[in-house]
Amino acid sequence: MKLIICTFLFAFTTTLAVAQQGRIHIQQDKKIADLIEIYKTINSSEEYYRIQVGFGPLSTAERIKSEVDIDFPELPSKIDFDSPTYRVRVGKFKNKLDAERKFIEVREKYPDAMILKPKKSTN
Repeated sequence: MKLIICTFLFAFTTTLAVAQQGRIHIQQDKKIADLIEIYKTINSSEEYYRIQVGFGPLSTAERIKSEVDIDFPELPSKIDFDSPTYRVRVGKFKNKLDAERKFIEVREKYPDAMILKPKKSTN
């Protein structure tokens, strides 16, 4: 009898239990949003070094890019059009020393690779 009462009491109390509801409201100073925009502007206009691993027509550039993505997944790769060819460039290094360190590794797989400091317009 005691077991039945305890079971009934347990079932009754668990059906009445309700989870808590909460709301989060974040108040942020407008200056933080302004600082983020300034940061984005500065980083977008900042010059950086890249490593060009190959070039050619679009089909060749796409093939090279897919190989680079497999060989160096940690490096961002991009195909840039520089008339009359497409160029595959990897990395985004803020200083030349970092670019040269990675260049040694990339050059082992891609002997025609070269370090570039592209124009700001090719981001």
